Amino acid sequence: MTKILDPSYAMTLTAAAAAQDRKGEDIVILAVGEVSYIADYFLIVTGLSRVQLRAIAMGIEEKLWQEYGRQPRHSNNEKESGWILQDYGELIVHIMTPKERAFYGLELFWGHAPRIMMAQTA
Repeated sequence: MTKILDPSYAMTLTAAAAAQDRKGEDIVILAVGEVSYIADYFLIVTGLSRVQLRAIAMGIEEKLWQEYGRQPRHSNNEKESGWILQDYGELIVHIMTPKERAFYGLELFWGHAPRIMMAQTA
């Protein structure tokens, strides 16, 4: 029997794969929909430079447009920021430098949400 994948989760996995393709690190999915109504999932990704943050963000936008015809409702793709946020409604993507990720500690703040670690590929 084939299990049908939740469309929000499928989109989140697609975004995570796109981040991985752009060498995003420490990729984590938080199922925040189980503890809040803000979104179904957070995707948190580390990029090592602002250039890589933008590349990851563009990769995710391109892939979600190709696969789902979706664009972010909002994005703060500011050049000087160490944190790019993409809001797709049911999915909120956080692409951060290590410094920003450590400072804001989203995983700690949302620690009560189920956490799904993504396997890294070489």
